[in-house]
Amino acid sequence: MTKEILHDLGFFGHYLHMHAGGRGGKQFVLAALHKSGRRLTQRELLERTNISPAALSEVLAKLEGGGLIKREPYEHDRRQLLIELTDEGNVCAAEMRNKREEFEREALSCFSEDEAAQLKDMLDRLVLHWKDLERKEGCV
Repeated sequence: MTKEILHDLGFFGHYLHMHAGGRGGKQFVLAALHKSGRRLTQRELLERTNISPAALSEVLAKLEGGGLIKREPYEHDRRQLLIELTDEGNVCAAEMRNKREEFEREALSCFSEDEAAQLKDMLDRLVLHWKDLERKEGCV
């Protein structure tokens, strides 16, 4: 049964990454810009997204190529770039936010409130257990 549960947890992780915004891809960067009011310096964006500078540069290049953002020198510090959502990027980010909010409303609708609370308790225990296993292994 353990293999089946771990398989399901892997599916959930993949599903959330692909369909609920991920943590480092184009959707996540668009969401961060949208939430900030459409504009951030590249340094601010890097701090908010917690992804590597190289990965962020790659994502920004793809977004710029798709017409979703524009980059220009930041007037207060020419070493920095100002990243801004285009109108098309703003519409795309708003649509993604709406889809994510809909997913969050529906994701656990197959459970009663009590079942959802029990699931949360079990998952919280599992997180603590896995963190403990990680510490015992000496992993960071």
